[in-house]
This record gives sequence, structure tokens and C-alpha cells, in this order.
Amino acid sequence: MTDTKKQKKDEERPESASEQDGSQVAAVESDLDALKSACETLKAQSAEYLDSLQRERASFANYKKRVDQDNALVYDNALADLIKAFLPVVDDLERALKNSPSDPETDPWISGIALILQKLMKTLEAKGVSVLNVQPGDAFDPAVHEAVTHEENPVFSDSQVIEVVQNGYKLKDRVIRPALVRVAK
Repeated sequence: MTDTKKQKKDEERPESASEQDGSQVAAVESDLDALKSACETLKAQSAEYLDSLQRERASFANYKKRVDQDNALVYDNALADLIKAFLPVVDDLERALKNSPSDPETDPWISGIALILQKLMKTLEAKGVSVLNVQPGDAFDPAVHEAVTHEENPVFSDSQVIEVVQNGYKLKDRVIRPALVRVAK
């Protein structure tokens, strides 16, 4: 080959190599743009999934709290129903002690009844049951009292408790049996 032909070939090569480099750069830039676009799409999708997951976690936590509260309420209602069944026994034991015979031979029997009542009351207290503190002279409150009678009384003023006929009880803060009272009018 002659020098001119060789020179022409060398001149053609750099141009074709530079054209190839340019097309490769364009292809790489195009691929880069596509990858950036795909990355942005995936970031948006990832943020959407994260937001959805966080909402579901919060929803589940709220559901769990609601179920726990419902279970506690069901437990308290069942406990209140069970305790209500034992309250007449407490009333009977209290009446037995109030009307105990004065014979000295019955003192051990009376002491036994008192111990049984004390043990039953401690068991109820351990479950959150307490006696409503109602005294003669207290104002009548329909939320914690149930009036048996309304009667004239010179000692007490209108709507005051004259006498507690039967003790009332509450479980924690909820009245499970109101106190039966006589009320002045």
C-alpha cells in the first residue's frame, strides 16, 4: 500500500472510532437516564410501601389495644356477675352476726361466723370489690343508692339517708350493687 492510502485508512479509523465512542456514550447516557428513571420509580414505590406498612402497623397496634380493652371489660363484667352471686351470702352472714344470741356458749360459733365473713371479704377485696361507704346523713345519690322508702324524719333533712338497709358494693370504680337506703323527705 502506498502512503496516501495508508494515511486515508488511518484518518478513517479515528473518525469511525470517534463515531463509535460517541454512539457508545449516547447509549450509556440513554441507559443511565433509564436507570435513573427506574431508580426514582423504585424509590417512590419503596416510600409508598413503607407508608403502607407503617399505617398497617399503627392499625394493628390500635386493634390490639381495642381487643385488650374489650377483653378486660368482658373479664370485669364476668367477675361482677360472679361476685353478685356471693353478695347475698355476705348479707346473710352480716345479719347472723348482728342477731347473734347472747349466750356465752355460742361465742365460739359467733367467732367462727365472723372469721368466715372476714375471709370472704378479704377474698372479695383481693378481686377489687369494696363496700360503698354510706352513712346516715349522707345526701341521697341515685348512682350509688337505691331508695327503699321515702319517709318523714325530724332529724334528717330532705333527701338525706336515714338508714342503710343493705350495703352496696363496687368493683374497682363501678357500682355492682347500689346500697339500699331509707331516705328522708
